[in-house]
Amino acid sequence: MARMVTTRNKVISTTAAWLVGFLIFFPILWMVLASFKTELEAFAIPPSFLFFHWTTENYVTVQERSDYFHHALNSIIIAGGSTLIAMLIAIPAAWSMAFSPTKRTKDVLLWMLSTKMMPPVGVLVPIYLIFRSVGLLDTRAGLIFILCLGNLPIVIWMLFTYFKEIPKDILEAARMDGATIGRELIYVLTPMAVPGLASTLLLNLILAWNEAFWTLNLSTLEAAPLTVFIASYSSPEGLFWAKLSAASTLAIAPILVLGWFSQRQLVRGLTFGAVK
Repeated sequence: MARMVTTRNKVISTTAAWLVGFLIFFPILWMVLASFKTELEAFAIPPSFLFFHWTTENYVTVQERSDYFHHALNSIIIAGGSTLIAMLIAIPAAWSMAFSPTKRTKDVLLWMLSTKMMPPVGVLVPIYLIFRSVGLLDTRAGLIFILCLGNLPIVIWMLFTYFKEIPKDILEAARMDGATIGRELIYVLTPMAVPGLASTLLLNLILAWNEAFWTLNLSTLEAAPLTVFIASYSSPEGLFWAKLSAASTLAIAPILVLGWFSQRQLVRGLTFGAVK
């Protein structure tokens, strides 16, 4: 028998959910508010929440000191390029592991996952030397390559999980109708796995956008994305909280807007998988 949900329980659970959501979002809200304060107000104790002198001088200073649009374009190209290449590699790889497995498939999946357990700093020196030798330092191609490799295991694992939920009978019926592997991937598998593909793509895009370790160590100016743009406001003279907050707000704004409008697809894919 289904359990009755009372109005009181709904109110309590809704209130608790809003409180948790507010606690999670509060640091972002505080950062946005700090970006409209002067440096003195940003350091003031006790801090002012809404009643302070609002100013946009921090955004003007940030744009005058750094070319925001140059860094934003780099982030779009690097995150988008690495995500696209990772998806193009991961879809056929996950398809083969899900529908044509071998006795080594599980070992390969575990090996790929184990690569994420190693700290990136452990391979920083050899990768830096390789990039310097082949001329990939401070290039968009180099960052696209390293971010694609770094996120590829997660992408393959997620797509493998979604593809496993698709009934094999559907693919076998397509093969009986004469579908080739390419047509099976494009016209049968992909439409059925749209929620899983969308959530995987969005998650990979967010991970690539927020990646700081490789971008800080392998780029300086020409290919520097928004993570380097933010780090440039940490100086030996100290932290300028208001300007740092303005730079951070500008950096997270595009991905925050994308995440807000695509949250339904992201939650649907992560929660329900490909086919129900």
